[in-house]
Formats: sequence, C-alpha cells, structure tokens
Amino acid sequence: FVVYFDWDRSDLTAEAQSVVTQAANYAKSGRPTRVLIVGHADTSGSAAYNVGLSNRRARTVADALVSQGVNGGVISLDGKGETQLARPTADGVREPLNRRATVGISFR
Repeated sequence: FVVYFDWDRSDLTAEAQSVVTQAANYAKSGRPTRVLIVGHADTSGSAAYNVGLSNRRARTVADALVSQGVNGGVISLDGKGETQLARPTADGVREPLNRRATVGISFR
C-alpha cells in the first residue's frame, strides 16, 4: 500500500485516509506478524529535514492504522528521507510521487 502526502505535510488527505483504511482492513483480515511502514520525502528540503518529515509521515500512518484496530505491537517504522526516491529528481525538486509512506504487511 502506498500513502501519498501533500508537499511538506504529514497529515492524511482524504485519499490517503482511504488507502490507510484499505491497509487496515487487509491487516485485520489475518494475523499479521509485521507491519512495516516506511516514510519518504522529496528533495525539496534539506536532507536532515526530510528524514524528520519521512519519520512523521510513517508515524501518522502507524497511528491511523492503530486507530482502526491494527495491533500496534507488530508495527515497525522507518524514515528514509530523500534517499529512496520513487521518481529520481535533482535536489530541490517537489515531486509528488516521492512524498509517500509505504505499508508492507506480513502474515504467518
């Protein structure tokens, strides 16, 4: 599942909330052993700022999943900043596809 964010934001849009709900429903369909949420940012801010932003995005998604009944004990977070771009760009570029958090769900 891929959750996209607006520029320099870590709150969920209506579309992003819909994706989180899909992920939560999928996770609740079985007994997940791990839910890995990885936050990402585009290159428009400093590298250090973008690590923090990507961590905030991952945390927002995790909190939303827990609020929808996903076991927080199986959730792991990671923030990649601008190091793993979905669409490679030069530094300082606002790229919507890079402003995301991915949700991977593993079952027994």
